[in-house]
This record gives sequence, structure tokens and C-alpha cells, in this order.
Amino acid sequence: MRTILFLLIVSIALYSSLSFSESKKYPSRPIRLIVANGPGSSPDVIARIINGKLSELLGQPVIVDNRPGATGLIAVELLAKSTPDGHTLFLSTMTQLISMIMYQKYLLASELSPVTLVGTTPFAIVINASIPVKTIPEWIAYARPRQNQINYGSGGLWGSSHLCIEAFNSLTGLKITHIPYPSTGATVADLISGNIQMYCPAAPSLPAINNSGKLCVLGVTYLKPTKLVPGIPPISDSVPGFELLGWYGINVALHTPPDIISKLNLSFNKVLKNIDVQERMFAVGTDAIGSTPEWFSKFLRKNTDRWTKILNESGASIRKE
Repeated sequence: MRTILFLLIVSIALYSSLSFSESKKYPSRPIRLIVANGPGSSPDVIARIINGKLSELLGQPVIVDNRPGATGLIAVELLAKSTPDGHTLFLSTMTQLISMIMYQKYLLASELSPVTLVGTTPFAIVINASIPVKTIPEWIAYARPRQNQINYGSGGLWGSSHLCIEAFNSLTGLKITHIPYPSTGATVADLISGNIQMYCPAAPSLPAINNSGKLCVLGVTYLKPTKLVPGIPPISDSVPGFELLGWYGINVALHTPPDIISKLNLSFNKVLKNIDVQERMFAVGTDAIGSTPEWFSKFLRKNTDRWTKILNESGASIRKE
């Protein structure tokens, strides 16, 4: 028994020593930054804004690896099954957090390790301008006697634009019918034509879809006014507690050594304080943020609880494996 205990202690000490040694020379090779979207997408753009400065700080190339498909499952699974040594990173978003809840696999809050929140972007509630409404309270008053007679569009089932209105419905008690579309363009076309009356796009797409003069922006989904959507009040002014953040974060595989996570966190936060990076992110509709791993962990847990509740209330089929 003493021999077994001795061997166990030696093994633990050896593992810790090797782990510490590996961490000290991190990174020792190029780093892969997995993105669950294709080239040119918003997450891909954010990844390419930060990867150059990050490469300079870490002394190794940070290579963006686009792995779209299965609403993020392909990309998340690649990270989850990677060696937990910090050489594989994942640019997580709200979309993947929600889709992993749906799949009940690789939950971002508990089955991956958080590094930092990178940035946030607001959404906005937009309606057809022919409706005699200019504010969120007016919209609620207009929609309440028309329960189940008003339609809203989204870019796809259980995506952010879908769940934006589901969260709005949940807090206001409205019943507005969802119609999913294959693309933003198709959604906007039907919003302009009047086939649907409401949409919740991300702020970066607002200039492109609002230049017809046939749409009216009622409110933004930040809790406070934002220069990203100037002159538009927060929805929370009229619907207390309503908030929707499009966000980008960095995760690594579970069991990545804490000192590697700490080094990554410090490096990312330095990058996000760079004025050029901040300006480039703002130009594509994103506020550069940065956080501690602990704060990002709490953020992910809070959002997991919130969206699980909303998904259950909306009738989503969450897998029970």
C-alpha cells in the first residue's frame, strides 16, 4: 500500500513538473484560432482584426481556421477534443452558446475553459415604416390587441434574430408569430414589402437595410445608449431588464493549465486596449471589451441559464442525452 501511494505521489509530482515546464515555454508553435463561420463573416472579421497583434505579443503566428457548419458544432467539437495546451483557441459567440444548449453537448459555460470576452455588439428592433408607430411603448400598444396577427422574421430558426424577439415576447407578454428566412436579404425584402412587420438584426447590418426609408428603428438591445446606433434609445427604457448582446469571446479546451490561460488573457486584453484594434472593431459594429476569465465564466453561466429558460418557454426541442 505504501509503495502504491509513493508511486502515485511521484506520478503527480512528475506530471505537475512537466505541465509547469510546458507552460513556461508556451507558446511553442503556431496557434490555431477556430472560427465557426466562413471567411468574410462578422466573427471571421473580428478574428482577423485581433490575430495580427496577438501574434506579435505571443511570438508565434495566430492562424484563423474557419470551420463553419452544424451551427457551430463542428468548430466547438474541434476545440473540445484538442490537446489542452493553449495552442488551439475558439472564437465563441452567442450563436454557439445557444446551439450547444440545443445539442446539449460541449456547453461553453461548463465544458470549455473561458479566457476573455472580446467584444459586444447590439441588435435593434426594426419595423415596417408604414405602421403608425415610432417607439417601443407605441409598438407594444399596437401589437397587444393584435396577438397572433403580427409576424416577425429572422435569419433562421433559433438564431440570434429569432431569439431576440422571443425574449421580447417573453418580457412583454406579446404573441408575435415567427417566420424564419434563409438569409438577411430575404427577411429585409419581406419586411419592406409588409409580409412581415418586425425584425431584430445586428447593429452592423443596420446601415445597409435602413437606407430605403421604408423601415423604422424602434430601439437598441444594449441597456444604455450606444454610438454604434446613434440616436436610438435602449429597449430597456420601456421594457425593464431587456438586453441582448451579440458577443465574441475566447475559449480553450477544458483542463488547459491556469498559467497558460492567464498568459492568453493578459495578451488578449493588451490587444483589445490597442487604439487601432478598437477603432477597427468599432467600424464593424463592435465594442472592444476584454475581461478576466472569472468574469467571462460568470457571463457564460448567466447566459446559459437565461437562454435555456427562453428556449424552453418558446417550445424549442432541446436534446436530452
